[in-house]
Amino acid sequence: MTVSTAAAPQKTPRNRSTVRAMQNRERILLAGFLAAIWAITTALSPRFLTPANLSDILVQTAPLGFVVLGQMVVIIVRGLDLSVASIMATVAVLSTGLIDNTAVIFVLGLMLGALIGTVNGGLVAYRRVTPFLATLATMIVLQGIRFAYTKGAPGGTLPEAFRWLATGDIFGIPVAPIALAVVAFALHWVLERTVYGRRLKLVGTNPDAARMTGAPVRLIVLSAYVISGLTAALGGLFLVGYVGIVDNWTGRGYELDSIAAAVIGGAALSGGKGSVPGVLLAALILVSLFNIVVILGLPIEWQFVIKGTLIILAATVYMKRRRV
Repeated sequence: MTVSTAAAPQKTPRNRSTVRAMQNRERILLAGFLAAIWAITTALSPRFLTPANLSDILVQTAPLGFVVLGQMVVIIVRGLDLSVASIMATVAVLSTGLIDNTAVIFVLGLMLGALIGTVNGGLVAYRRVTPFLATLATMIVLQGIRFAYTKGAPGGTLPEAFRWLATGDIFGIPVAPIALAVVAFALHWVLERTVYGRRLKLVGTNPDAARMTGAPVRLIVLSAYVISGLTAALGGLFLVGYVGIVDNWTGRGYELDSIAAAVIGGAALSGGKGSVPGVLLAALILVSLFNIVVILGLPIEWQFVIKGTLIILAATVYMKRRRV
């Protein structure tokens, strides 16, 4: 019997530089599109480009930014997390409902997010459940837990320090986007500079090749869902702090928003590819478009039109990348 000893495919410096060049080009296009819609909106309404409105956009981008970072990591390993919005709401409801200390709320929230992410990752990596079904089931279970706990009327407390983290500023710079920048920088460093980051991308590109190199494929897939649970928890806490009200439907729609932003920002649904700067730019574009609807006085229903259009655009971008 002949045993194949073919070496796992390695990225050559030329391949890495090509991928980097494509990512840079995509970021430039996203930045150009963002600058264009900001310029057009400013021409139509000078209120758009005011410090107060720009600060509001950055603060609103933070929750989605956290979620899309985790969604990107899951997509890199050929997964999908439909439970992120439900994680956001569950963490917000349970954490704020059990305690009124800001530090404990965040610690408890992150623990809950990590636990739910572990369940998702275990179902996908070890029980071989498809990501769509696993995270859809988790989403439904979490909805039931929330409504059973709150009996339909959540009423958690929001300490002043908690509200400040979501809406406050340091020398005029909002705290929420600062927190997002710190998490984004750390994740970018992990993905680009560590063995774990390289293995994560290899698992998404070619799981069999990853196994041949000795990478613990199942554990890496599990860890991706844990990261998604953690970032969804952060997103939920910052969102409820910004809104000021604990609600059973906190983060509703963020599952589709995060997937659209991740794909538009450079993540490939086929796995192995994702860019932290790219997905954050896409999240900023998404929030900017929602803000533009309000600034221009358009009916709020246009936000749904924009969401649907962006999802179609994300699918188009994905299909175009597959042909490249």
